[in-house]
Amino acid sequence: MEHKKGMSADRLYKAFIYVVLITLAITIIVPVAWVFMASIKENSEFYGNPWSLPAGFYFQNFIDAWNKARMGEYMLNSVLVTGLGLLILLVVALPAAYVLSRFNFRGRKFLNTAFMGGLFINVNYIVVPIFLMLVDGDRWLRNVFGEGFLLNNIFVLAVVYAATALPFTIYLLSGYFATLPHDYEEAAYIDGAGYGTTMVKVIFPMARPSIITVILFNFLSFWNEYIIAMTLLSDPKGGKTLPVGLMQLTQAQQAATQYGQLYAGLVLVMLPTLILYVCVQKKLTQGMTLGGLKG
Repeated sequence: MEHKKGMSADRLYKAFIYVVLITLAITIIVPVAWVFMASIKENSEFYGNPWSLPAGFYFQNFIDAWNKARMGEYMLNSVLVTGLGLLILLVVALPAAYVLSRFNFRGRKFLNTAFMGGLFINVNYIVVPIFLMLVDGDRWLRNVFGEGFLLNNIFVLAVVYAATALPFTIYLLSGYFATLPHDYEEAAYIDGAGYGTTMVKVIFPMARPSIITVILFNFLSFWNEYIIAMTLLSDPKGGKTLPVGLMQLTQAQQAATQYGQLYAGLVLVMLPTLILYVCVQKKLTQGMTLGGLKG
């Protein structure tokens, strides 16, 4: 009897988990699917049943969003900012995490504590100090060189993104590097490899799943970031990133009732992240599983 009760309890628990997961999946899939359907509707179709299927594929919404709403320019800016931010982040974070996790030296505990403390700082709370520092820097550059470049600069925005993501990235990579056996490094040293060669050719390939996980998480963070981009790219005539451009498009198209163009802009923002996730899904799962097993 107790065995049967235990089996029935397990079945009820599994059924409950399935119901919860299916409900969560529906709450995510339905809005995303609705946005994709709305992006190919003509504007007149929005005045009827909003849940009706599109009468056809109205691709003009994407053309208008790309050209008239400048979403193509904004996407290029987002690609540049995200790519530069990830490059700067990896160049700094990978060696730093390797050294902090594999070597003992004076000041190591202080650096680890400093990076751990950075995990508890909400980036949105320090946007204003960052902006004021850049304003003061621009003022000094104008006085010395006659022109400033710290504000409304995509490269500077990428540096800020990379700097704010360093604590989380170093924390995650250090935890993974610390679990790797030292035997591989010792064998490389015996063969005559230096520290840099061992790090790049031995440790980094072994930590590839974890590195891919870090890249994906930070890509999503940089690609969807709004507050810092809105603050540092404040010139109305200057370039914007996709989230900032999408907010401007939302405000403009709600007043103009051009809903198809608005939803086409939303699709342009979502599509790269969905494609990236589909491409690296297996390696992302592998990286999270290996990290959990070795930790």
